[in-house]
Amino acid sequence: MDVQLYRVLDAASGLLICLMLLFSPWAFGTTQLWAIWTMNLAGYALGALLAYKLFIRHARGYRAVIVMPDNQSAEKYQALEALGVDLRKVKAVPYADNNHYQRVAGRLGADLPGAIWANQFDNIANREGHYRTTGPEILADAGGRLDAFVAATGTGGTLGGVGRYLKENAPGVRIVLADPQGSSLFNWVKTGELKPNGSGSITEGIGIGRVTANLHGTPIDTAVPIADPEVVETVYRLLYREGLFLGSASGVNVAAAMRTARELGPGHTIVTILRDGGQRYQSRLYSRAWLAKKGLAEAAEAGRRAPQP
Repeated sequence: MDVQLYRVLDAASGLLICLMLLFSPWAFGTTQLWAIWTMNLAGYALGALLAYKLFIRHARGYRAVIVMPDNQSAEKYQALEALGVDLRKVKAVPYADNNHYQRVAGRLGADLPGAIWANQFDNIANREGHYRTTGPEILADAGGRLDAFVAATGTGGTLGGVGRYLKENAPGVRIVLADPQGSSLFNWVKTGELKPNGSGSITEGIGIGRVTANLHGTPIDTAVPIADPEVVETVYRLLYREGLFLGSASGVNVAAAMRTARELGPGHTIVTILRDGGQRYQSRLYSRAWLAKKGLAEAAEAGRRAPQP
């Protein structure tokens, strides 16, 4: 099949938000500023914290507070702690619960003196960053010819911003939401109802049960559900066939992109995002014991055995 699959490594969104903290007018003249983050946990936020550490904390003396649910991979916690942030883990609960990590972060932003809550899920500066930068970059790198953009969503910033830009500038492009099992967004796209599609997923940071401000109004054409076995098989295929050491969110994106490619047929250009690296999942996705416990060892082996193209 003659299909081009553009792989875009996107760490720019968090950097953009951090630089906005540094240069926007309300950042000056304050004696104490806290940057309060929730984590969408797939990949952007850790890159953002590195930018924060290098460009803001040292330059301005700001503090960073990161609020995360307690069910994420150990590597993510370790990376943040190594950066010296104030990491606060809370019990993983539904968004409706007052102790959900996003709600806890909002309260911290309101209570801590001089604090700014980035609110990456509902602050539309997130999607505007992608509209102004990621979208144009993708279209330019694709030579102006693009048939589909495929992406999972956590905060909704990437899909919301890129989707809007491409719809305005690439006639006929399809915007496809890739959704892991357990998320409510597949059914929302298909029926308008926020209803979970199966049980919870091994993926982290994507697939949620609400429509964020960044996602609201995004011109989505269709959605593709991706179950955990397909995620794992895809990730291991990418490792053994392409030499790409990626995380589960990238597996969802690539699996959905390949489904879209098969549906469209030869001669089309499909773009997706490789949004997380495998180094943040070594104790889970790349652990044989963990995969066996989850009933996913066979899926990983199928990915390893996949024939070379």
